[in-house]
This record gives sequence, structure tokens and C-alpha cells, in this order.
Amino acid sequence: MMKTYGLIGLGNLGEKIAKNILKNHFNLKIYDLDKNKSEALKKKGAVVVKDINDIITDVDGIITCLPSPKISTNVMMIENKLLYKMSPGTVWIETSTTEVTELLKVSKEATKYGINTIEAPVTGGVHKAEKGNITVLVGANNDQFKIHKKILKSFGGKIFLLGDVGSASILKVITNMLAFANLVGSVEGLMLAKMAGLDMTASYHAIQASSGNSAEFETVAPTILNGSFNTAFTLALACKDLKLMSELGKKYEIPMEFTNFIEKFFVKAKNKFGPNEWTPIFTKDYEKLAGKSLKTPNFPDKMMEYKEVVKYLNKMSNNG
Repeated sequence: MMKTYGLIGLGNLGEKIAKNILKNHFNLKIYDLDKNKSEALKKKGAVVVKDINDIITDVDGIITCLPSPKISTNVMMIENKLLYKMSPGTVWIETSTTEVTELLKVSKEATKYGINTIEAPVTGGVHKAEKGNITVLVGANNDQFKIHKKILKSFGGKIFLLGDVGSASILKVITNMLAFANLVGSVEGLMLAKMAGLDMTASYHAIQASSGNSAEFETVAPTILNGSFNTAFTLALACKDLKLMSELGKKYEIPMEFTNFIEKFFVKAKNKFGPNEWTPIFTKDYEKLAGKSLKTPNFPDKMMEYKEVVKYLNKMSNNG
């Protein structure tokens, strides 16, 4: 019999997770403060609940996909107190990028009431989340992982069980820091190519085929060259993740000079452009100082896999 889950949070990521859960024929209840976000999913078969307390009734577990550790803790323990109302034996699956100490605090409290925890932050970009092949990093008891693996597979591609609850949160902020570092390098490299008079489309393909390539470059560079900067990831979220990384460095007494530099870089961008701008918006500073725009014809305005970028470029070039 197909399990039933509740999902809280229908932002850029949560909405795509919900679509893929429904596509895989799970029963799904959904809740978001923004009621408008639920309508499209309702048409696909989701049950929309108006009161957050109704999300936990008659479910095998709930999934949270929220903007910050504090919001997750608030929903589970403080304001909404969902974990105190959940049925013993059910599971809380946390897909947000969370602070490990916050996660463990909620998980420990949940255990007292017979509620299990699976941390499952996702990584790889919203374009992968949309297709249901985003990478899922898992921290969980092995038995709970086996019980609920199918729901993780419904919205994820590669799934890595990294250890007990808490382990996935650490690796998630590491992957995000590396992505932000690659992003800054991508902008500087593209600007140098532009100023040197190189063909920008050829440069994109050449870098992608080189040792300088990264998942961040091949998917985000097109949005930079398009000028949309649309990574579906805000400066506020970037700064949150980099702060978590810096705090982990202090906890484990590791020198974090590079991470601290990257964090200051993005905090400066957030203060200048605003917390809700997409992460590559700082490109505008480089363009202003260089006196040239990176905007190049035919590139897509959203993140895509490299093969899809090639198809898009060819299509746009033929249409032109």
C-alpha cells in the first residue's frame, strides 16, 4: 500500500519535490503560508490543508523544505509544535539545509515521543530537482532509511547514506561552499575572456570541456551570459549556508581562511544588491568596473544540464 506523506514548504525547491512525489503516485498533503502556491499541485492530486496541524494526521511522515534552521525548529518544536502531535512511529524528513546543532536538538526531542528523523538535504540545483534527479544526502538510522527510501527516490537521483542524523547537514554546507567558490571563479574567468576579445560561446564550451569545468560552471554560466542570473538561489540563502560552514570550522578548529573570504564576498553582495537577488548578481559589479557586459546572444535564462544548453544554443542559432 502506497504511503502518505505531508510536505511543508512550497518554495523553489519544495514545489519541485512535491511534483515528483505526486508523479511517483504517493499520497501527498501539502501546506504553505502562501496559499496560491498550492493550487497547481492540487490539480496534480495533492491534498491541500489550510491548517498546518492537519498535515500530520493520517500520514507516515512529514517532509519539511523551509528557508532556515530556525523556521524548521519553529515549526517542529516552538510555535507549531508538530513533533508533539505526530503519531509515534512516524518520521520527520528534513530536506532543508539546516544547522546540525538545530537538527540534533529537534531530533533528540522527537525521539522522546517515538518520532523518527531522516535528514535529507538535497544538492545539485533546482533544474535537477525539477526532473527528480537531484542528489539527496542522507543522515539516518539504517532501518528508517530502508523504510522510507522509496519516498527519497521519488524526488531524488543519487542518494548517499552518510551516517547517523547530523552527518548530511555537514556535507551539504561543504558542497554549497564549493559551489559558491566556483561561481565567483566562473564570473572572473568569463570576464577575462570577454576583455581579451574571445568568442564567449566558444569559451563556454571550451571551459566545460576542460579541467576548469564544474557542475556550477556548466549550469550557471549560461544564466550569467544570458544576463538573467537566475540560479533560483538567493544571496540570503548563500550567506546563511556560508555562515554555517564558518561555524563548523570553528567547532572543529579548522582554519577557514578561504571560506571566510567567500562568506565576506557574498555578505557584501547581499548588502549591496539585496537578500532576494540571485547569487550571480554581483556580476554587475565586474561588468561596471570592466566597462563591458557579459551578455551573449542565445544563452538560456535558467539553469540547464550541459547537453540541454547545447540543444538550446543550436535551436536559437538556427532560428536566428
